[in-house]
Amino acid sequence: MNKKLFVISGCSGVGKGTVLKEFMARNSDDFMLSVSCTTRKPRVGEVDGVNYFFLTHEEFEKAVQEDKFLEHAQFAGNFYGTKKKFIKQKFEEGLNIILEIETQGALQVKSKMPEAVLIFIAPPGQGVDELEKRLRGRNTEDEETIQRRLAEAKVELERAKQYDYVVVNDDLERAINEVEEITRKELGLNA
Repeated sequence: MNKKLFVISGCSGVGKGTVLKEFMARNSDDFMLSVSCTTRKPRVGEVDGVNYFFLTHEEFEKAVQEDKFLEHAQFAGNFYGTKKKFIKQKFEEGLNIILEIETQGALQVKSKMPEAVLIFIAPPGQGVDELEKRLRGRNTEDEETIQRRLAEAKVELERAKQYDYVVVNDDLERAINEVEEITRKELGLNA
């Protein structure tokens, strides 16, 4: 059976991490969460090769020049990317891969791997009102950061129109079930 790459994206504060964490808890035998490269410094408790592959700016730039990334982007002053070799190796190990990245990188993946399945986790409603409520409710960011994230969300919601699926996270359990249904359908497992 062919293995697939699934890309999950969503606006900051939409709950994509929660959806993905629960999806992986239920489906860890069949899926593996991809490990991205980054130039940012490790946070307390993060392990190289588990949370990220931590690279210097020079190492990252060299990998870009050598076309080693399936996708890469800059976010908040740091670079992030997914190595082609890592994805290929995991496919050879017989794993379906989930890649959690932002929309810019996801569209790069789709252009290089049209068979990749893009799933966007969207906030309830048409605008960013619910997202703003969630971001403010977290009490983790200052006003400038909230405004920047809301501006990014508008761009991401526009890019989401190019995704294969959009899952509205208005009910956590329903959103997780919908992602599971999408993956089963795409893998030809629905009866």
